Amino acid sequence: MINTLINDALDKLNISPDAFSELLIRLLDYGVICRDESLIEEQLYDRYLQCQSLIEDYLLPLKVRIQHDKKFAFVRVYPPGSVVPGLADQEDQPFSQGFRTRPNQQEIAVILVLRAEYDKALRDGQIDENGCVLISLEALSIALNNLLKRQLPDNSVDRKQLFRRLRQLRLIHVNNDDFGDSGESWLRIRPGITSFVSEAVLNALKEPALMDDDKKTMSEQQRLESEKALADSLASSSVFVDSADEGAH
Repeated sequence: MINTLINDALDKLNISPDAFSELLIRLLDYGVICRDESLIEEQLYDRYLQCQSLIEDYLLPLKVRIQHDKKFAFVRVYPPGSVVPGLADQEDQPFSQGFRTRPNQQEIAVILVLRAEYDKALRDGQIDENGCVLISLEALSIALNNLLKRQLPDNSVDRKQLFRRLRQLRLIHVNNDDFGDSGESWLRIRPGITSFVSEAVLNALKEPALMDDDKKTMSEQQRLESEKALADSLASSSVFVDSADEGAH
């Protein structure tokens, strides 16, 4: 009966069941669709706009949360009970982490710094028409050291894996798979970073800057608290995780 209702609704929208299934699987698998990421995601995002109400109705019984940013053309899904900046909290919370995952410490640190750099560029008006911020790998490395006393992975394979993960989460945009081999590499921080790191976590990251010059670096306690808060947030950032990166553009 449910399939019949869905198929009837799709028929009115002139969308095939296979196309609807492809959209749902991609959205739940990657956890996010960004229109400017690739030709595939452009088509999927436009298809989402066609059947947005049907997608919402389909996921409603599962209590999967949907964040749709029309300005920057991306849609992201969160598991039930997720705390999502910009969305009202749900009254009923899940009793366990379910199918969520936690990011590793290296990913957490880089995401925190990317959020801080995005906020700084936003205040300075240094964002492009797509709401993205351009930053060099060298500048990111310096900021990572200044704020959290951390370094990017020395190993090229580990470094590529890190940035591939951030790209999968649609937090950054890079032009090729060789990104990270040179300090002259550049990346774009996507506006979706603001939905990953709350203002409270960002403010905790900024607090050391208000201290004396010899105490500007984040204390170990502050760092651990900020990283834990972000880990809890990222644990609910996508429904199915560790997907292989898309190869088609």
